Amino acid sequence: MPYEYKYENYEPLFPDQPMVDLYLPVWARLPRFRSKPAFIWVEDMQPTTHLSLSYEQLNASVDAICCGLLGSLQVQRGDTVLLLCSPGLHLVELLFGCQRAGLLSVPMIPPKQNYEHLKRAISETKPKAVIADPHYISTIGDTHTHTLQSIPWISIDQVKQYKGKVDSLTYSGCNADEVYLVQYTSGATGVPKPVLVTAGSAAHNVRTARKAYDLHPNSRIVSWLPQYHDCGLMFLLLTIVSGATCVLTSPSAFVKRPRLWLELLSEFKATCTPVPSFALPLVIKRGGIHHHQPTSPINLSPLKNLIIINEPIHSDSVQEFLRTFSPFGLAPSSISPSYGLAENCTFVSTAWRSDSVCSTFPTHNKLLPVARLGNMELEDMEIMIVNEETLEAVEDGIEGEIWVASPSNASGYLGHPCLTRHVFHARLRNVVSKCFLRTGDRGIVKGEKRYLFVTGRCQDVMELQNGLKVHPHYIETAAYNTCTNFLRGGCLAAFKVSATVVLLAEIRRLQEDVDTGLLKRICEGIKEGVWKKEKVEVGWVVLVETESVPKTTSGKLKRGKAREKLLAGELIILMEIRFGKDVKTTQNPWEDNLTNSLLSAQTPTTLISLL
Repeated sequence: MPYEYKYENYEPLFPDQPMVDLYLPVWARLPRFRSKPAFIWVEDMQPTTHLSLSYEQLNASVDAICCGLLGSLQVQRGDTVLLLCSPGLHLVELLFGCQRAGLLSVPMIPPKQNYEHLKRAISETKPKAVIADPHYISTIGDTHTHTLQSIPWISIDQVKQYKGKVDSLTYSGCNADEVYLVQYTSGATGVPKPVLVTAGSAAHNVRTARKAYDLHPNSRIVSWLPQYHDCGLMFLLLTIVSGATCVLTSPSAFVKRPRLWLELLSEFKATCTPVPSFALPLVIKRGGIHHHQPTSPINLSPLKNLIIINEPIHSDSVQEFLRTFSPFGLAPSSISPSYGLAENCTFVSTAWRSDSVCSTFPTHNKLLPVARLGNMELEDMEIMIVNEETLEAVEDGIEGEIWVASPSNASGYLGHPCLTRHVFHARLRNVVSKCFLRTGDRGIVKGEKRYLFVTGRCQDVMELQNGLKVHPHYIETAAYNTCTNFLRGGCLAAFKVSATVVLLAEIRRLQEDVDTGLLKRICEGIKEGVWKKEKVEVGWVVLVETESVPKTTSGKLKRGKAREKLLAGELIILMEIRFGKDVKTTQNPWEDNLTNSLLSAQTPTTLISLL
């Protein structure tokens, strides 16, 4: 049941509000928007499972939540509240309700077993209350964890059922310069850090994204990304700023059945959808496109923006996705490689607009660009490539750290003043300049149109014995391509132990046991394939079970954590082979001894070792 709307007289710059929450009552008052769905929640493709919130309903619900929070006297304007709701419309309502109440909200994925991140967040943000689903609150009561039980827990049902009057409250919502959101980083290179986001910087960020993607009330968005941070959260705000309709489902529903995403795009005639780059090969393999399913045909022709995130973005995987889905109407002009990070509220740039895309994609070392600096229309944003050691801007064609100056920049990290000064207040050496955000990402600008390519993370760069530096994603991609039938795409991690390059790879779940001879050949094939493709000598290949390689909630590899788990013997190893002689280093003798001890140990979790 697709939704069609025509707003010929809509002006993209109207209404321009300083905070995202202020857009809601504007849309709710317009006759043609009152009954228009703002958000639709879909569990599966059965129409009975679809839940919808019109702009009028959402605005009324946000008012009720605001009254419930402030009228219940459990929290006051300016207080911090932790949001632990399952993905869905309740979480959407809470996010806007907290902003209207002038509260600082901390949305988080409700943990089911490991409560360490939750307890750390409580310690860092010091919330006055936790708002959660009723059934989740009952499970917390059984944890016997003092940290979790020491603060009030409020049921979302209790908040929404408050019957107070709106005019009995004195509140003004969040001001543009007030922090209204703590957005945790993904934790790809370390412990997740709490980013302080002001209401004004968030509004600027999504207005910038709206202009870049040309979103408007006729736009129809589909998203399965986590709604708690980064791109998934931004698209909730982006929907309201654009007056669009957004169809939501959960990440678990997508992972369980990737075809659901394709069906949602087709059913609702989606014009825009964000997707992590690692999900593209997953959809090709498990999207059911090679099977005849007349009950749910795939039609991607309305799609104007296939927004690809999770840099760096490999050209080969995008081209394969295009070849696979062009028969289903997917146009090359819809491909929108994009760049963002939590420290800039999320969105930074996209490579091109759909009306100005090149006939062929520009590439650099098999990567797609994420910005075109030669045609930057955003006068209030500046992107530079800087030498991390000298703090001087580098010329085009030289790789360095990406620095961003923008009104979208967040205020800093909560409780980390020194790190905030280092990351959010960077300045070029010997130059009078504005403050920049150090992204921690490496990039390079190439070509006449000055395309920006994100090449990898600064902390992930590996220096080889010959002095050359390499980004691990090249090694991981080459390793995966040696055996796509048995290895899990996006689930390989490359890192160094002492001077040895290690490749950790997950084996796909198989119906039958795989003999050790095959596993050995896979390891040898990885070593040979990486050398042939990247001229990198892999000294240690480790094959592990499915879901062993640690990732962030947004699907980014946690290479440092993978290294820790391997050295601590916390992985169930199916096969490991160490090639050649150990390479010693005097930089950290303790690490060398630990590594050699682990390599020689015969642990119960190792099925076979040829060290």
